[in-house]
Amino acid sequence: MMGKLNLFDCDRKTLESYFADIGEKSFRAHQLLKWIYQHGVINIESMSNLSNDLRAYLKENTSVKLPEIITEKKSKDGTKKWLIKVDEKNSIETVFIPENDRGTLCISTQVGCALDCKFCSTAQQGFQSQPFERGNYWPGLGCQQNTWSF
Repeated sequence: MMGKLNLFDCDRKTLESYFADIGEKSFRAHQLLKWIYQHGVINIESMSNLSNDLRAYLKENTSVKLPEIITEKKSKDGTKKWLIKVDEKNSIETVFIPENDRGTLCISTQVGCALDCKFCSTAQQGFQSQPFERGNYWPGLGCQQNTWSF
């Protein structure tokens, strides 16, 4: 028996195919992605523009599992760093740098980095690999869901 599909691992085309396979219209993929990435909602029951039947089906057959945050560090200036597990061998770093009128979020989407930012341990590794085939920004959402408070 296969495990539940983690919707968080799916890109738009994968979700469109998934919804078509279960007899739903492909626009459901857009609705789901909007809930997750624009509204930051990962609780399927809260996705109010999905029918009750679809929400029940998704709750039973899928999950929305965020990446695991291995460590979180906060410096005196308010900068926060998260080490996020990619797989059993690799992790990436995400850094939030607060400023008076805004904040900057540096999201690693690869293991290691070719840039040489002195504050970033990922950059100190040098570039190693590109583990993601999809282009979503789950490290940022994972940090937001787990720890951000502005």
